Amino acid sequence: MTDLLVGGMTCAACVARVEKKLNRIDGVRATVNLATGLARIAHPPEVGEDELISTVERAGYTAQLPPPPAEETSDDDEDERAEGRERLLITAVLAIPVLVLSMVPALQFDYWQWLCFSLAGPVVVWSSEPFHARALRGLRHATATMDTLVSLGVIASYLWSVYALYFGGAGDPDMRMPFSWLPTADGGTAHVYLEAAVGVPLFVLTGRYLEARARHGTGSALRALTELGAKHVELKGSGSRRIPVSELRTGQEFMVRPGEKIATDGVVTEGSSALDLSLVTGESTPVEVGPGFRVVGGAVNSGGLLVVRATAVGADTQLARITRLVTDAQAGKARIQRLADAIAGVFVPAIVTVAACVLGFWLGAGAEPEAAVTAAVAVLVVACPCALGLATPTAFLAATGHGAQLGVLIKEPGALERLRRVDTAVFDKTGTLTTGRMTLVETVVVEGLDTAAVLRLAGAVEYGSEHPIGRALVAAARQQTGEDKLPEVAGFRAVRGEGVHGRVEGREISVRSPRAAGPLPDALHTGLLRAEEAGHTAVVVEIDSRPVALLAVGDTVRPSSGAAVTKLKRLGIEPVLVTGDGPAAARAVARELSITSVHAGVSPEGKAELVASLRAEGRHVAVIGDGVNDAAALASADLGITMGSGTDAAIGAADITLVREDMAAVVAAVLLTRRTLTTIRANLVWAFGYNVVTVPLAATGWLNPMFAALAMSASSVLVVGNSLRLRTHRSQPRTRPANPARVTHRSAADARRGSDDLSLR
Repeated sequence: MTDLLVGGMTCAACVARVEKKLNRIDGVRATVNLATGLARIAHPPEVGEDELISTVERAGYTAQLPPPPAEETSDDDEDERAEGRERLLITAVLAIPVLVLSMVPALQFDYWQWLCFSLAGPVVVWSSEPFHARALRGLRHATATMDTLVSLGVIASYLWSVYALYFGGAGDPDMRMPFSWLPTADGGTAHVYLEAAVGVPLFVLTGRYLEARARHGTGSALRALTELGAKHVELKGSGSRRIPVSELRTGQEFMVRPGEKIATDGVVTEGSSALDLSLVTGESTPVEVGPGFRVVGGAVNSGGLLVVRATAVGADTQLARITRLVTDAQAGKARIQRLADAIAGVFVPAIVTVAACVLGFWLGAGAEPEAAVTAAVAVLVVACPCALGLATPTAFLAATGHGAQLGVLIKEPGALERLRRVDTAVFDKTGTLTTGRMTLVETVVVEGLDTAAVLRLAGAVEYGSEHPIGRALVAAARQQTGEDKLPEVAGFRAVRGEGVHGRVEGREISVRSPRAAGPLPDALHTGLLRAEEAGHTAVVVEIDSRPVALLAVGDTVRPSSGAAVTKLKRLGIEPVLVTGDGPAAARAVARELSITSVHAGVSPEGKAELVASLRAEGRHVAVIGDGVNDAAALASADLGITMGSGTDAAIGAADITLVREDMAAVVAAVLLTRRTLTTIRANLVWAFGYNVVTVPLAATGWLNPMFAALAMSASSVLVVGNSLRLRTHRSQPRTRPANPARVTHRSAADARRGSDDLSLR
């Protein structure tokens, strides 16, 4: 796969020509995006980059390899926009007096037409030079583009004015030309159309400049992503010496001081702090981290000093992966865009033919040559397919950029079309609807003992355990007591299938399975039944061989899951819960989230089979998962959605990645999709409708060429402006915990995730 930056494209006809030339090469499949200027080319190894570039150049355009993301800057883009702004300003200074004098008869004076003629010359030659050059280039390659129409319109208007001034009587000193919305003649004196000759390039250049600004704006999210990472990093033990991030290697430890960005993905080895992830994931709440926690490059250290061991650098980081996903999405092309490009590819030659037929018809019908030329020029000018070429890519560009800001990364535009049709959402449980981490959810203590004190002793004896239940209890003990360092444990031993034992502060402490414990007091027995019903894992705490507490740990539901499921139902999407866990755990989560369709104990192959059966029923299925066991279902669904923290296999199989672990992002993706496709349809209706109305008006002599140019430019600006509204679309709903009353105690976030099915020890 090779990407090329193609220069010189101005309309969908240009896109169609470049694609056609590239696709003629054996084994090559190319898609070209007008809004980004990027050509994405799949080609066999024997077809080299030089051949691809030369093919584009033979089509009449420029091509080059895009710079690496780390070196990419917006300087060239800024220089191009500055040049366009300068050309536009000079054109405006020359053209506006011509427009005013031509349209306001009261201001016309002797020889006014010759002053206008002098001012129009530079506009026709210098200001319109890009149109003429591209039109000639297209002519050499036997093709017509929007620039062909503009160039022909300007030249025809100017040459007619030259004829009128020198041979048609319009050069008389006292000639006055009344303003009219329609092309007219006055007493046998031919009218000059210098206002059309200068108005067409002025309005087209204005439209092009506004389009360039709009495209620059739609790419702001991608540029922001490439600039998020830190530029330099301080290695541990280097004496405050800083090196470029590009020199950092996996396994090296680096310092992150308060206020600095984390240089790359890694694991905290020393220190504790709060991280601001809003730049990376959009999450506004700071996340507390400490030793053992995974961190992502680009996050801002809001608190204390951290030492981080790098686990991924360069292109392997999450930030680089996000940037690639956004870039790929903006370079892609959806089915609806291909249809518009196909139409635009034959539209320009058809309009040139129509203009020639209009000229011949008017002359053959005995009309004045002035009227015939004016009608033909108006057809050429008004029919430029800018709006048609920009209708779809600008909307997708804005949507994918705004989606990245919402934490929704879209792999390719076709995913938006498929998501629009989804009516069934199959959710994996662990790590998707739930946090995927074991957390203390309930504590039952016999009367007379302090909950925090018991939890402190249990956490101390579990400190030497690597079991997910043990880690959950240690985290809960630290949170409940506020102590970072728990008491020392002596004589620690772990018995497989039973639990852990040790001596803490002179007392024998055991945390064991209820099966291995003796008879339980009534309060603890009731708590055990409640935990089993909820699908939680319970352990018994014994002090000096006496059962004193029951601790229930489980994979808790994400706070945003309940609101997200409810919202999806309102949008007409039925939620389905599927998990490899047992029925009790599945029913508990389904009950909490009001999901009626539940499939428990399902293998990875079974998940794919479930998706296949739903699709066989005629449903359009989206699968939301995060693990290796979800990859087959993600790939077989109409649309796959995965969590950004998921496995590489899941992310590779999915069409959409949720950067932040928030189910509200699923709703945001659906709402953004529907708004995007509504915007695209509105753009296409306008682009087609505009030509349906204006071309017949121009052909029948009811449209002045100057106003034709204004209408053509306005149509492009309106399409781009309508697409830009997607950048401010608020797709992120407010969320709340699905059932906070069910959780008695919550631990601090643990970066290490539990397994799908944890057995009792």
